[in-house]
Amino acid sequence: MALNSVEKRIIRQRRVRRKVRGVAQRPRLCVFRSTKHIYVQVIDDAAGKTLAAASTLSPELKGKLKSTKDKDAAKEVGKLVAEKAQAAGIKKVVFDRNGFLYHGRIKLLADAAREAGLEF
Repeated sequence: MALNSVEKRIIRQRRVRRKVRGVAQRPRLCVFRSTKHIYVQVIDDAAGKTLAAASTLSPELKGKLKSTKDKDAAKEVGKLVAEKAQAAGIKKVVFDRNGFLYHGRIKLLADAAREAGLEF
C-alpha cells in the first residue's frame, strides 16, 4: 500500500517524537507548516502545557506581513516566538521539526529564533 505525503510526515513525526521530549528546563519548540500559515509552540511535555506560541495569525504580525506563506513570514514568526519564550523565562529549547524537512521555511524560522536569542 502506498502512503501519501501526510501519512509519511506522521511516520517521521512519531520517529522524532520518540527521541525529543520537552521538560521544564528545556521545553520543545514544535513547528507546524501549512500551505497558508506557519505555527510554533513552546511546549513543556512533562506538565502538558504550552508556554509560548506564535503564528502568522498572531495579532502582533497581522498587519505587518505582506504574505503569510513566504520565507519572510517564517522569519518574523521565529523572532516573535523567541521574544515570547524569553519573556516567559525560557532560553534553551529542543527543536521539533514535526516531521517536516529541515529546509526552507522551517530552517529560516529556526535560524531567526536562534538570532533572537533562543538556544537549540
